[in-house]
Amino acid sequence: MGEYKKRDRTDQNRKTKKKGGILSAIILIVAVVVFCFSGLQLFRIFYGYHKGEQEYKKLKDIGLSTEDDSADGGGRYLVDFEELWKVNPDIVAWIRFDEPSIISYPVVQGKDNQEYLDKTISGYPNTYGAIFLNVGNHKEMTDKNSIIYGHRMNSKSMFGKLEEYQEASFFHLYPYFYIYTPDGKELKYQIFAVGEVEDTSQAYKTQFESDEAFEAFLAFSREHSFYDTGVEVPSDAKVVTLSTCTKANNENRLIVQGYQVEVNEPEERE
Repeated sequence: MGEYKKRDRTDQNRKTKKKGGILSAIILIVAVVVFCFSGLQLFRIFYGYHKGEQEYKKLKDIGLSTEDDSADGGGRYLVDFEELWKVNPDIVAWIRFDEPSIISYPVVQGKDNQEYLDKTISGYPNTYGAIFLNVGNHKEMTDKNSIIYGHRMNSKSMFGKLEEYQEASFFHLYPYFYIYTPDGKELKYQIFAVGEVEDTSQAYKTQFESDEAFEAFLAFSREHSFYDTGVEVPSDAKVVTLSTCTKANNENRLIVQGYQVEVNEPEERE
């Protein structure tokens, strides 16, 4: 009888070990599958970053150039829209910062504000997306508030470097950005507010029924700015609001707002 019990225990132990071995094998297989899937996802992300960076570098090569200006010892930027339109006729402008110099991109305007969220200017699906003008704004940036959207990429490309402007010291170093239009104009903008707002806030208004409504818009921008820039904005100003997502949540946006302080006509830059 004792011998039978001993055999039963041995058989049970073998079965338990067998079950344990099978379970361990299943866990190992699942872990390997998860690891491979995660690796594939990371590869896709970094490959997408690489492809996006290469595409926009190519666009800079064919569309953006500089010419020496012996008058002031500096250089002027020229945008070849004819060449850029061969890639995509939706291109309506080019945006550039002195610093962060990585922000230098063509601006498109799609059929809606969803089209270029996950599609590059060349039309390829990519998390990079494109820098795009709000569908309701005029291409010439003549509205009281024109909105330009761009992703905050972890690689700091696209509008990722706008985060630098959360520090007042950076703003004081680089208070301007520039927009180039197909008619040859260079529009210079003075930054007056940098803040974090909800994506449904009045910072995204583009039309104003009165001067008072526009002043309320400017007051909202100043109130939500991380710091006081000390920049006064006239009531007849044309504002551009640069908008990107934040690390906080999906509802908040980082905005950098500037108003047009100078227009360089093409004949003035010849």
